[in-house]
Amino acid sequence: MQPIDTLLCARWIVPIEPRDTVLENHAVAIADGRIVALLPRAEAETRYQPHTTIDLGQHALLPGLVNAHTHAALTLLRGLADDLPLMRWLQEHIWPAEQRWVSEEFVRDGTRHAVAEMLRSGTTCFNDMYFFPDITARTASAAGIRSVVGLIAIDFPTVWAADADEYLDKGLAVHDEFRHDTLVRTAFAPHAPYTVSDGPLERIRVLADELDIPIHMHVHETAHEVAEAVEKHGERPLARLARLGLLSPSLLAVHMTQLDDDEIDQVADAGVRVVHCPESNLKLASGFCPVSRLQAAGVTVALGTDGAASNNDLDMFGELRSAALLAKAVSADASALPAVRALEMATLDGARALGWDDDIGSLRPGKAADLVAVRLDGIETEPLYHPLSQIVYALDRGRVSDVWVAGQHQLRDRRLTTLDEEEILASTRRWSERIGASDAAAGVE
Repeated sequence: MQPIDTLLCARWIVPIEPRDTVLENHAVAIADGRIVALLPRAEAETRYQPHTTIDLGQHALLPGLVNAHTHAALTLLRGLADDLPLMRWLQEHIWPAEQRWVSEEFVRDGTRHAVAEMLRSGTTCFNDMYFFPDITARTASAAGIRSVVGLIAIDFPTVWAADADEYLDKGLAVHDEFRHDTLVRTAFAPHAPYTVSDGPLERIRVLADELDIPIHMHVHETAHEVAEAVEKHGERPLARLARLGLLSPSLLAVHMTQLDDDEIDQVADAGVRVVHCPESNLKLASGFCPVSRLQAAGVTVALGTDGAASNNDLDMFGELRSAALLAKAVSADASALPAVRALEMATLDGARALGWDDDIGSLRPGKAADLVAVRLDGIETEPLYHPLSQIVYALDRGRVSDVWVAGQHQLRDRRLTTLDEEEILASTRRWSERIGASDAAAGVE
């Protein structure tokens, strides 16, 4: 018998590849942080000698979810300013709060809380855009979750950097610091077309090509953004990005709620990847990403939660359900985004968007052992006719029982193994008291 580290046995396994596959009474064999095999349980028990065997009973095992766009540290501003349109929310509330509070300590504590929430929600990899990306990377790596940290760039000075050159120089230093960390990757993260001028974008394009890393950017988030760009520059943001040479497979264009047919074709031809954040877009009344039209054109569409300040959670199971339902309503077609495709968006398409699909996003021998176990027994999820559909339409994140990243058991029976939940909550409550008191003193409603 072949020695292995872990044998995970479950009633159902959803490997994502091949598409629309559900394996019954199978097992996943894991060694050295990677998947060795998926095979019937009876066969696994005769072939392998595991150090640890875990019988998950009436659970489904699936790849860890990939949150393709968030601002982890903004978890500390969850609920600070709700029920407002994007620009008023940003200009009158979020940006002023950031100017007052953002620091290394803020980013560390906010990221720790976000990582705890994401792991408890079945997310094993997140793509972040925020200040102090070095702190985000260290915090995430120490907790045992994968991250793509954004090398932020924006035209105006912040606590992180004073000008475009400093943003990019600091970003390059972060890239160098984590280039050998197996849990951390980097992406350039110019905030948006309306906050980053041509010069820095041109430099980012050259650097991204040299380093072979993605460019992560908010694009066409609202009708106001597009109209203002036309008024000021005489062209839509996507046209400007095309002129600057940024439309390519390296670009992760987040939100994309304002697209005409020609732009969809242009995005598809260029190989741009799109990140859809349905709940944030709904809450801020930003618009609807044309997911089914993009997918029909061959565009990879991943899913993200956005930050907890605009969502207000980091729940990817909720996000994939919202995406499936919203796509049906927007297209007036109940088959527009079936459950199998929604789940793929939250796993393999997220990995593809980040350029990490060689390692994560599906359960295949040789890939990293990033898995999530969800309970499908009980009042909320029975009767059960089609496990895959049940995961998308009936499951909530409270049914996540266990999570593994690179074979390490990061959530065991709903308890985090690398993070102290009580310590995190105590820290968050201290921040809440300080931020809330300041907000009230400023007269913010």
